[in-house]
Amino acid sequence: QVQLVESGGGLVQPGGSLRLSCVASGSIRNINRMGWYRQAPGKQRELVARITSLGMTNYADSVKGRFTISRDNAKNTVYLQTNNLKPEDTAVYSCNAEVVTMSWKSLELWGQGTLVTVSS
Repeated sequence: QVQLVESGGGLVQPGGSLRLSCVASGSIRNINRMGWYRQAPGKQRELVARITSLGMTNYADSVKGRFTISRDNAKNTVYLQTNNLKPEDTAVYSCNAEVVTMSWKSLELWGQGTLVTVSS
């Protein structure tokens, strides 16, 4: 079974930082694009940041200059470093990945989500 598992969420004060991690496990041949999305209460899910297998990135305007996405292909892991957090960053953050399995199936996977709460 191929799955994504996130970690690193929690409660942080405004201006603080958190590092989110997402590990892909299972029978994986390769992982193409990986990304982080978030959904705040009462709002639609939105893209936060994405990164290709070659390291090309794009970010939502609201997080540019504060968040950094990176990946370790050897560990099938994607990270999201979040700095200068604001209350409006409060949301459930979910990992997304485009995975090719050892049996050559292409899958789009989602993690279970990790809650980030920014509050004083």
